[in-house]
Amino acid sequence: MNQEKFVNDVLKKFMIEDCARVNTLVECGVKMSKNAEGEKINSTTFKSLVGSLRYLICTRLNILFGVELVNKFMGTLIMTHFKTLKRILQHIKGTVHFGLFYGYSNSFELVGYSDSD
Repeated sequence: MNQEKFVNDVLKKFMIEDCARVNTLVECGVKMSKNAEGEKINSTTFKSLVGSLRYLICTRLNILFGVELVNKFMGTLIMTHFKTLKRILQHIKGTVHFGLFYGYSNSFELVGYSDSD
């Protein structure tokens, strides 16, 4: 189960379908803050993009960290935050075919995993 068509539509909507692909969601060393100074951006575009990415999280759990990181800054919309969103789109561009796989099994066994950290 994947959302390849939705991903391509989002990339077209935000005019980034020809972007370079990146391997990581968030650039190392970038500091984001609610009190940061910078160029203000259109809140409608920012919120629309975050909403599209939040919908995509349903099948793309690998982008959850980056999307929620940017989601914290919905009140202060500056170019640094928007560049982080664009980087997430660049990562998604390289992983368009990712999704969830539900395999068939005759076993009705419930398996769970836990991280002790």
